[in-house]
Amino acid sequence: MILVLRALGVGDLATGVPALRALRTAFPAEELVLAAPAWLAPLVTLTGAVDRILPTDGLTPRAWPGGSPELAVNLHGSGPESHRLLLSARPARLWAFRSEAAGVEGPLWSDEEHEVRRWCRMLRHFGLAPDETDLTLTTPLGYAPSAVTIVHPGAKSPSRRWPPQRFAEVARRLHDAGHHVVITGSPAEQDLTAKVAADAGLGPESLPATDLASLAALIAGARLLISGDTGVSHLATAYGTPSVTLFGPMSPARWGPPAHPRHQVIWHGTRSERGDLPGPDVHPALLAVTVEETLAAARQALLPAGPRSR
Repeated sequence: MILVLRALGVGDLATGVPALRALRTAFPAEELVLAAPAWLAPLVTLTGAVDRILPTDGLTPRAWPGGSPELAVNLHGSGPESHRLLLSARPARLWAFRSEAAGVEGPLWSDEEHEVRRWCRMLRHFGLAPDETDLTLTTPLGYAPSAVTIVHPGAKSPSRRWPPQRFAEVARRLHDAGHHVVITGSPAEQDLTAKVAADAGLGPESLPATDLASLAALIAGARLLISGDTGVSHLATAYGTPSVTLFGPMSPARWGPPAHPRHQVIWHGTRSERGDLPGPDVHPALLAVTVEETLAAARQALLPAGPRSR
């Protein structure tokens, strides 16, 4: 058994796909178990690399699998907590970044590295050959392309949430230009999505009810996605869907999509800025993003640029 830890969110899973596929290729006969939140299961299935999810609550597994893994792989962080968690499963080997506190050898961690490249580099250190461009997810079965334009105003932290009135203005302008605009968000963001839709002059039909699988399918068949720096932007990358991603506290050099005309990024920050701001305020770099440049980026993303990936 290969036990892999990546107990994080949607974007984290999407950026870990090349590493997961490299492990699947290297150990085709071994069961590959991913320790991750249970709610991610619909997306984990779309990677085609994982045999089973071991549900976690944060960094706490509900139960370790029986028996000691042949190999444990830390795709979660630099340690020492995550290293020690995997060591508690008594694996024969542990692949991870170096941590003196946990007594683990491995390559050195770099804060400035892109998230996709980081885990691929670690696996190369241990002799694997991951493909950093292998980010594609399969489309959930039973869903047809809808060609909608998705505006996704939510994000996990307040510092990454562009003002809702600006999202509403973008949605209104795109609707007036002939786009079939829908507003998406998590169940906890229903008030936000309803406000954006109302302020954009859109009716209740612009607020589709989605679970994680249907949201992935909606993005896979969409005409365009406009969002902040949050998990859905990585799903647009996975499906080759034209996208505009608005960055605030985090540099796109660390979390942005691959350089491609279909994926436009807007960022007015500096490399010295790092991490979310505490409190309810929007990051100044995100506040500097205007409606007009967002619409211009949308037009650029929609220009012909070769076939979409699948």
